[in-house]
Amino acid sequence: MLHIENVGKSFGALTVLRGINLEAAAGRITGIIGPNGAGKSTLLNVVGGLFPNDTGRILLDGTDVTPLPMHERARCGLVRTFQISRELGELTVLENLMLARQAQTGEAVLGALLRPGSVAREERAAVLEAKGLLDNVGLWRLADQSARALSGGQKKLLELSRALMLKPKIILLDEPAAGVSPPMRLEISKVIRGLCQDGMTFVIVEHDMDMIASLCDQVYVMAEGKNLTSGTFGEVVADDRVVRAYLGGVA
Repeated sequence: MLHIENVGKSFGALTVLRGINLEAAAGRITGIIGPNGAGKSTLLNVVGGLFPNDTGRILLDGTDVTPLPMHERARCGLVRTFQISRELGELTVLENLMLARQAQTGEAVLGALLRPGSVAREERAAVLEAKGLLDNVGLWRLADQSARALSGGQKKLLELSRALMLKPKIILLDEPAAGVSPPMRLEISKVIRGLCQDGMTFVIVEHDMDMIASLCDQVYVMAEGKNLTSGTFGEVVADDRVVRAYLGGVA
């Protein structure tokens, strides 16, 4: 589903990514781990289109999306969430999801004025779709609550649901368990696993090794902006290079 080939990125004299290669199989969960400063979040920013890459290319389901900006990659099915949730706090939980729905007739002035029937039908469909997603992630009872009032873990689930409203082929998750309570961490893992069983593809950057171990079919390890190794979770944590990257040369 996702093929990353020789991707490099520099900011001035600082080289952050050095020829990264990665493949994410359709319907699977691929994990990316590594010590702080390894370049993991920068890689998601480049793949998602927030930053342009300097070298290499990015293929989504066989299509080269490297030249496309972030919003066009999202339309193609490549969607990401952020480590710090970016909900619209003045809107309700339900409205946050409805806003994400694409290609609405009412988004254009003429469409809103001349086709009120279509606008109303699409809005009803958006409500039903959003309610279904909220029910799937356990946020249905909070649908009419202000998004600002959600807990950190609930905001993570809201952001994941909003990504799903775009009908993606693959979702890039940047530390979905960061800053959330252990029970909510388990709930987020349960939701991700269920979505994967329904056919969704994920790439996850995460420091919680229990989550990576329980969810990921394939794990890539990054260090100093480079590929270090890849394999199953058991294989990569048994690699001496991974131990040294996390704990230092003395270890």
